[in-house]
Amino acid sequence: MNANAQEKQNSPHPPLRSSPHPSPILPPSLPHPPPIPPPSWPLIFAGGQTATSNPEPYANFFDFIALGDGEELLPEIGLVLELGKANNLSREELLLDLAQIPGVYVPQFYEMATDGSVYPTRPDVPERILRRVATPIPAYSIGLVPYVETVHDRLTIEIRRGCTRGCRFCQPGMLTRPARDVEPEQVADAIEQGMRATGYNEFSLLSLSCSDYLALPALGLEIKNRLKDENITLSLPSQRVDRFDENIANILGGTRQGSLTFAPEAGTQRMRDIINKGLTNEELLRGVKTAFEQGWDKIKLYFMIGLPGETDVDVIGIAETIRWLHQECRASGRRRLNFTLTISNFTPKPHTPFQWHSVSTAEFERKQALLKAEFRGMKGVKVNFTDVRISAMEDFIGRGDRRLAPVVRRAWELGAGMDAWWESLDRAFGAWTQAIAESGLSWKYRLVDNGEWNVMEGEVTPPSQCIDPPEAGVTKASFEDKVSSPPALDRPLPWDHIDTGIDKVWLKTDLQRALEAATVPDCSFEGCSHCGVCGTDFGHNIVVVPPSIPPFAGHFVPNQERKQRLRVWFGKLGDLALVSHLDLVRLFDRALRRSSLPISFTGGFRPSPRISPANALPLGATSSGEIVDFELTQLVDVAFFREKLAANLPENIPIYKIEEVDVKAPSATQLLTQAEYLITVGLVRSPEDLEGKGKFPQPQPRWADWVEEIKAATAFWREQTSKSGKVQSVNLRDRLQELELVPALSNSPNSCETNSEITLLRCIGSCRNDGTIMRPEHIIYMLEQVSPQEIQLLSTHRNQLILS
Repeated sequence: MNANAQEKQNSPHPPLRSSPHPSPILPPSLPHPPPIPPPSWPLIFAGGQTATSNPEPYANFFDFIALGDGEELLPEIGLVLELGKANNLSREELLLDLAQIPGVYVPQFYEMATDGSVYPTRPDVPERILRRVATPIPAYSIGLVPYVETVHDRLTIEIRRGCTRGCRFCQPGMLTRPARDVEPEQVADAIEQGMRATGYNEFSLLSLSCSDYLALPALGLEIKNRLKDENITLSLPSQRVDRFDENIANILGGTRQGSLTFAPEAGTQRMRDIINKGLTNEELLRGVKTAFEQGWDKIKLYFMIGLPGETDVDVIGIAETIRWLHQECRASGRRRLNFTLTISNFTPKPHTPFQWHSVSTAEFERKQALLKAEFRGMKGVKVNFTDVRISAMEDFIGRGDRRLAPVVRRAWELGAGMDAWWESLDRAFGAWTQAIAESGLSWKYRLVDNGEWNVMEGEVTPPSQCIDPPEAGVTKASFEDKVSSPPALDRPLPWDHIDTGIDKVWLKTDLQRALEAATVPDCSFEGCSHCGVCGTDFGHNIVVVPPSIPPFAGHFVPNQERKQRLRVWFGKLGDLALVSHLDLVRLFDRALRRSSLPISFTGGFRPSPRISPANALPLGATSSGEIVDFELTQLVDVAFFREKLAANLPENIPIYKIEEVDVKAPSATQLLTQAEYLITVGLVRSPEDLEGKGKFPQPQPRWADWVEEIKAATAFWREQTSKSGKVQSVNLRDRLQELELVPALSNSPNSCETNSEITLLRCIGSCRNDGTIMRPEHIIYMLEQVSPQEIQLLSTHRNQLILS
């Protein structure tokens, strides 16, 4: 018997099951490739907050997991992999080397005991795996700029990592300690360089609590002053309402003022004390009132229900808080203050004081019904509720152990994915419940669904309320013991082997403080809370002394001077055909910003750069004849403008020609009359027809005859719906000026021969911006009218736009 086997046999923690190396997973719809021997499998790893919090439900799917911050950890992993490859280490040897890196968890060297704890199976790996902590580096935020609009379509710069507010429900606040401020000058330089390098017109300062970055007012105004003439907008994530003042309002205000987001979390002072939110009613009112007085009329508020100790009075307090804010924030001649509320269901998270508490689905539904009744008829409020089924699944997976691996895989096979999106929620919930049932863990899910334990009242779930019988292999006695006695606070948890720095004893003590509605101050600004983080492994809080606030230079005033107009002929080729018209305009805007070319702006509430494409190219079409006008505030040499613009455009946006045009002359949009297209069209054939097995012989295409018939016709009437919904009949033939077959090339798959399935056509038609447009699909419609065939448009290329 080897040493590892001997140790396992003598271990006080008997394993529940082994953790075999994961096999590769493919979607059920894809063919499985030939088996690959395990030594050749690629290493698969994960990271991020979910992995750091509780990796056990996913442990069987990964070779290793990176815990905590990655800036320093990932290079260390890369170095070990490089050396291991150079020394031709075996897979197990390489993983063993990785396991020596602080912050790397290799699940196959650990097993789960029957009491839920996770322990190492060999002596040369750590018993507990340390979470890594790194210093944020703002310059790392400057990266690739996508051609298309993304969800967070802006430059994002981190100003503070970690939060020490101590909200008892908040997992990020516990997993990112200690708090580390970035020097304001580093942030300012990164933003200025990043905005000029990327061409973004918006940036965001990132932190769990931006308002706790004491240098924020000074930094924000400094950046606003530096970039005052460039129509730049700053956005902040959800922020502390108690720190919102006129200085922050000046930072956020401007030409694209939207909504503000605050998170009171609870509707009564008592509940905010229980969760240690550190927010009073007076501070809430002052922050919202300041926003209203500074011009905001839309505010988003986040609340939670199901928190420990919550009563119906606390739930209804959410609605009463909104009524109170409406009453206090009124002004003659102003629009009503509109609130958008997101009311989430509390789900317990590992490594938090509330990790031992859960609420039944039925109780969530009852509390949601209470709130819906309270908000019914209230004006100026939109309320969004989180689906209770999603909350139950989050709890089930988030606090699960390795037994959930088959559930995760089976749910994925059944179609789970993007579960929080309402379009797929029913499908996802059905997949998860079926996967749970098939895995024999319905009893465990029912514990979550019925609320395992209420820490405020010591409530438990009686066995009679557990709808499903225990899984096979679990005796009724042991099952009843699981559900009839409250879990002890010192019982092992599946994530106890992850060393986040937070002392579990401190979590239990803080839970007791919650039971007493006692608050704990923020240790970044007041005394130490003795959570256990600060020390050699994790460092200490770093709070930057705020610099003096500079005078506010004012908001952006658009430069509307029009000294020069340049008309540019360009192409849109290759993959850029998949970039929409709006994304193309945005791409030009960013290219001009990167080039520092003096573009003129429109006036009004939302000034925009004077970039005027002659006509929108259909999505998916290529072109070698597009036209766009740029209006500048200064005279620029045409060759210099071309050089700077071309250097900041993708290679598939070639510039063919640039001409200077009188700024008072009609724009290209006004002068546009026609467009020339090359379109590839083909007959639609069924697979049987292509194999010669169709029921009826297919007639050969007569492209030349059909083209002549179209040219000889005087009318092709088709109903068309306008943007206003008006239906009218239009004569497509009036919009077609030229149509001809393109002679076939010897090496071209397209042909104009009469018996070819595919052919190439050249057409010129109307293209006016009053809506009189001949589109390529109109040619398809006319071809189908003169032929007995179904015809499809295979490709579109716009050759040129013709100006009058």
